[in-house]
Amino acid sequence: MARFVTIGYGDEAGYERTAQQVKDRAHGVDEAMREAGAVSGMAGKPVQVRNHGDAGTTTEEGSFMSSGLPVAGFGLIEAADLDAAIAMVAGTPCAVAYGVVEVWPLDE
Repeated sequence: MARFVTIGYGDEAGYERTAQQVKDRAHGVDEAMREAGAVSGMAGKPVQVRNHGDAGTTTEEGSFMSSGLPVAGFGLIEAADLDAAIAMVAGTPCAVAYGVVEVWPLDE
């Protein structure tokens, strides 16, 4: 099995305009993935960490990346291949509630 990092983007406005039965089904997909071993959770506030040239650690509040939607959550999933990973996350809340989910193959 291959591992994939997932990043879900979405905002409350998109979530709120999604039909309740769609949201309920999406939360069921999330729960089934966790029961199958996926590690996932909602994103907290980010902190950037730098230690250029191993000369000392500095931190800065806020994200380094920028996007049209805020980061809503992260996951670590296992799937047979990229197509299977895409199929797994296609029904999750960010994917169905007018957001997006990125799937990044983890090169181990």
